[in-house]
Amino acid sequence: MADDIRNHVTRQQAEEAVRTLLRWAGEDPTREGLLETPKRVVSAYEDWFSGYALDPDEYLARTFEEVGGYDEMIVLRDIAYESHCEHHMAPIIGKVHVGYLPDGKVVGISKLARVVEAYARRFQVQEKMTAQIAGCIQRVLQPRGVGVVVVGTHECMTTRGIHKRGVSMVTSKMLGSFREDARTRAEFLRFIEVDPGR
Repeated sequence: MADDIRNHVTRQQAEEAVRTLLRWAGEDPTREGLLETPKRVVSAYEDWFSGYALDPDEYLARTFEEVGGYDEMIVLRDIAYESHCEHHMAPIIGKVHVGYLPDGKVVGISKLARVVEAYARRFQVQEKMTAQIAGCIQRVLQPRGVGVVVVGTHECMTTRGIHKRGVSMVTSKMLGSFREDARTRAEFLRFIEVDPGR
């Protein structure tokens, strides 16, 4: 969480908020099985929402220009992520596929996965996360084009409300040549095994 926001809430206050929710749900937070739950929940939040303390742009700052003239598409598929819906605070679990056409410089592939992590570990809506990942890559690397496809299962839909399982949501953001050139877009979708005709 952003330090400027979190600094106004102490860990003790956060743990007390969990106790309040336990009481509201009908539980006794003083019973043996729940005594350590507030501490565990706050620690889990520190992990789940660690993305607020990260600057995704920094991951892409170190690039490599000695690539032997390589100027074809670079694709990193199946980047697993875990996020949380900002509407219900329920998990969103899925995969991200990232592609870009370099313009003289490339970045280590683990850095692309770190960009995904930095945005996923925040309260999110999938559409916004998709745009944030693509925007970051375009802004920092300035490639000829970027494509991002995100697939997610939303627990706010499977465990509450309509209770529909086996449903996944697909979002995409195409920039530069990925948006302007149908052949580039189709090549990217072939690489990640998504049929543009469906």
